[in-house]
Amino acid sequence: MAGYSRTDDSPFGRWWRNVDRTTLVCTFILIGFGYILMLAASPAVAVRIGASRNMFIFKQVMFLSVAGGIVTGVSMLSRRTVLRLSLVGGAIMLGATMLTLVHGIEIKGARRWIALPLMSLQPSEFLKPCFAVVTGWLLTERRISRYFPGMLIAFGLYGLILLLLKSQPDIGMLTVITAVFLVQLFVDGLNLIFVGFGFACMVAAGIAAFFIFPHVRSRVERFMHPNVGDHYQIDTALRAFGNGGLMGRGPGEGRVKDLLPDAHADFVFAVAGEEYGLIICLLIICVFAAIVVRTLLRLIREDDPFVVIATTGLLTGFGLQAFVNMASTLHLIPTKGMTLPFISYGGSSAMSVALAIGMVVALTRQQPGGLRPGNGFITTLRQWRSA
Repeated sequence: MAGYSRTDDSPFGRWWRNVDRTTLVCTFILIGFGYILMLAASPAVAVRIGASRNMFIFKQVMFLSVAGGIVTGVSMLSRRTVLRLSLVGGAIMLGATMLTLVHGIEIKGARRWIALPLMSLQPSEFLKPCFAVVTGWLLTERRISRYFPGMLIAFGLYGLILLLLKSQPDIGMLTVITAVFLVQLFVDGLNLIFVGFGFACMVAAGIAAFFIFPHVRSRVERFMHPNVGDHYQIDTALRAFGNGGLMGRGPGEGRVKDLLPDAHADFVFAVAGEEYGLIICLLIICVFAAIVVRTLLRLIREDDPFVVIATTGLLTGFGLQAFVNMASTLHLIPTKGMTLPFISYGGSSAMSVALAIGMVVALTRQQPGGLRPGNGFITTLRQWRSA
């Protein structure tokens, strides 16, 4: 890209000069790992369920290609357009999440998906990044427009999402969105006493979920008591890490993919550990950490509170999802069916994470104008109509 000099005034040239290229490179490294590990893990899973050997590979190649396009395309948007996209997309996905309760596909007792050609859509995955951006705008706008009830609307929106995810049920996604909202409130300046109260409520809600939802109780009991319940998947995953050692058994030499039903999805990190070893696993962790830390460092120099609050929420959702997947595979926390961003199989996951990262890169890109402090709600609406 050396040909794009400072004198190049084309849209792509301006984008390339101002974009966070480190985050983009790290994102496409993760997509590359997604291709490699899908080639390693998915054929055995496909054969085991009686499907074509390359079914998951062909689908994931398409999903990751679309995801790469989403990251690049969304990263070129202005901050105002990112907010528009979040408002419209969030409203659509909120309606689709409601639809899952009536016409959703039921899998393992949960209604989270809508059947589409070639894939099943999980609307709550896309709701997460849209919620982070919209909440960032609401919390910022309430300080600018005196009579705008941004905090009240943000809490009302969160309450609606809480009811919908509890009804599906999807406790894991609800936990992530709750963490996103609490972190955004903290960054917005909420008193530490109220932040602590919020986390205490999360703990209380987790205890309540233990008694209300049988699948939550089962996972916690299996985590706390090794002699209770079925530990086949986690024991197999841990053996895979042990078999891989430092350098791994080599590409295609792993055995965990032949034994685990979710080796291509929730336990793909175990496939990486067995075939490529500790070094590659640490590299994957470092790439995730680089995206989060690099972006947080850029936010230190940012003077737009909307960008700071919205991007922090997006990063919280992204980082927490990666942590939950890898930690549950390593048996550091109770198992949770949450994908590893860009690496696990899944169309909804790959494209929703791509949307989140594209928004992160767009919001942190150096650009004139956008949603600046002092615009106000009425001024912002006028800007939209004139755009």
